[in-house]
Amino acid sequence: MATGVYTDFKIYNDEFYGGMFESVEENITIFNEASRGAIQLVQQEVLGHFEKESFFQKVSSLITRRDISSTASGTATKSTQGELIGVKLNRRYQHEDTLDAWKKIASNERELSFILGQIVGEEKVKDYLQTVIRALVGALSNQSAIYSDQTASNLTYNILVGGLTLFGDAAPRIIAWVMHSKPFYDLMGKAITDKVTNVADVAIWDASIGGLNRPIIVTDLSPLHQENLSSQSSDDRYFVLGLTAGGGVVKESEGTSLISETVTGLENLVFRVQGEHAFNVSLKGMAFSTSYTNPTDAQIGTGSNWTKVAADDKALPGICIRVK
Repeated sequence: MATGVYTDFKIYNDEFYGGMFESVEENITIFNEASRGAIQLVQQEVLGHFEKESFFQKVSSLITRRDISSTASGTATKSTQGELIGVKLNRRYQHEDTLDAWKKIASNERELSFILGQIVGEEKVKDYLQTVIRALVGALSNQSAIYSDQTASNLTYNILVGGLTLFGDAAPRIIAWVMHSKPFYDLMGKAITDKVTNVADVAIWDASIGGLNRPIIVTDLSPLHQENLSSQSSDDRYFVLGLTAGGGVVKESEGTSLISETVTGLENLVFRVQGEHAFNVSLKGMAFSTSYTNPTDAQIGTGSNWTKVAADDKALPGICIRVK
């Protein structure tokens, strides 16, 4: 059991605490409006381990030519239903520090709870986002029709355009790009090198580039980065996602249970905070395998655990591109 003691803290006397805590390093401002609704965070209670929703699948050859010179029997089509399946993930946290350690930097337990609440809040959002991006990368990279493997090249505008062609006439449904900072800066460098009119100037002066009329969301969350594929740092690969509206959805599906208490019987009094919560992840047009209850990160990111249930690829979350 790990319990923080006074030696784990930077204790000042009458000096200012800058920011009070170390914030999450990655960009986590991606949900809802920031991604034009491509990745959504909503609150909705969901019972059980899986969230299931039936829908009517597209009927192939519903309308056909009618032979006005025939009285033969007609050929009928039928309706079929598919099932969208999202999965629940259960989380916990437990934090302990000696009261003595906090007395040196906080006036009371209420202030300690406030600081811990800020830290936990950011970490929860990071976990939500990391999990849904891991699911999107795994699921989309397993669908060959909407996956473009360009691992021999750094990201370019031509590669982005090539990715959009995977959606054909439905390419306008791709409303946002999500990528790691490495391919983003490769794209910026390419815009400057190619001296595209105005784009190069904007890249140099404003440090921003166009995304083919779509916002580019940059985050260094780990699911977008494959590291050291051949045990060489130069052999990293990166995923770029082009997402449709509601491509990935996170639902805060169970309320948070939070208990705080002072623990006695030790050399020092200890302040413990322990909490539990759960959230669901679902992907547009896809079903997660019900073989995995409360799945691990590896199971969420395994493409074969996400089954395409929408008849048309254009009804899926979007496209996935892999680059150097």
